[in-house]
Amino acid sequence: MPRRARIYVPGLPYHLVQRGNNRDACFFADDDYLFYLQLLQENLLRYDVSLHSFVLMTNHIHLLLTPQSNDSISRMMSVVGSRYAYYLNKTYKRSGTVWEGRHKSSLVDTENYLLKCYRYIELNPVVANMVGTPDEYRWSSYLVNAWNEQNQVIIPHEEYLKLGKERENRAHNYRELFAAPLSGRDVHLIRNAAHFSHPVGNARFVESVEQQIGKSLGFAKRDRPLKAR
Repeated sequence: MPRRARIYVPGLPYHLVQRGNNRDACFFADDDYLFYLQLLQENLLRYDVSLHSFVLMTNHIHLLLTPQSNDSISRMMSVVGSRYAYYLNKTYKRSGTVWEGRHKSSLVDTENYLLKCYRYIELNPVVANMVGTPDEYRWSSYLVNAWNEQNQVIIPHEEYLKLGKERENRAHNYRELFAAPLSGRDVHLIRNAAHFSHPVGNARFVESVEQQIGKSLGFAKRDRPLKAR
């Protein structure tokens, strides 16, 4: 049976996750991370995709992306994934697949969840007890978004730009977001949405996108707004 085609809405952000096969490592040395980032930089530009936040973990990756066409993410990830697999197999004289199937992706409610997804992604190394603070981890976008480190890969999302008029002000306000942990509910929602490729948002958000594009997104299970207490 053919796999269902992915629906990507141009101009809307997506949280993407891709894991190593059998949860095995897909990065072993600094050169591996650098090569993957080089592939990303080349193909983000080639396929007109904007990257806002990322983390490269030992055995999986998280990307926060906005495509400009309905197939640009799929085409970009296909090229990046296959070229990186070829590089890894050649470098370490191994064979077989590197990735655990296709990447998973979830449409993100920009107004309510985008900056939470930024934080969820960049806090991964802290949650995994690899570092004590996100700025200690080299292979994420935190130093770019929080400290204005120069980077050719990251393009700020409009929601991030609303944090302040000047770069220093935006970075300071972004760091302030990390002073409080994400709620358990938000972590659960973002994690589950990524696992099942469901939208990060409530039913009202999904319905508004469906009306905008004139078709169903095909998600049977949707988050519902919390009842007023």
